[in-house]
Amino acid sequence: QLQLVESGGGLVQPGGSLRLSCAASRSTSGYAIGWFRQAPGKDREGVSCIASSRGTPTPVYADSVKGRFTISRDDAKNTVYLQMNSLKPEDTAVYYCAARWSFSTTSNCGVTYDYWGQGTPVTVSS
Repeated sequence: QLQLVESGGGLVQPGGSLRLSCAASRSTSGYAIGWFRQAPGKDREGVSCIASSRGTPTPVYADSVKGRFTISRDDAKNTVYLQMNSLKPEDTAVYYCAARWSFSTTSNCGVTYDYWGQGTPVTVSS
């Protein structure tokens, strides 16, 4: 059973930055990893996903965060990051990381992820 623990959330002013971390209980290299978020009263949405390290994966991003968010993975540390810049109030949500064992080299948020963290809240407000 893979366990995931998110950290790095908090309160930030509009235009500010946060870096979320997702620490896994074992090696992440064979797992596709995704960051998802759920705002109050809204459905969960995929923010950014990256395929496993079997190839050289190209991440995918939701249109709403392109150019502002960057996903990266450090398999040596069993950790995946989400760098969030130029934050907007509409980025306010609980952010979750998720993982799935995958042989695909294509990044995709639209597939089923089997392992989920507990979430970390992000609030963007002045």
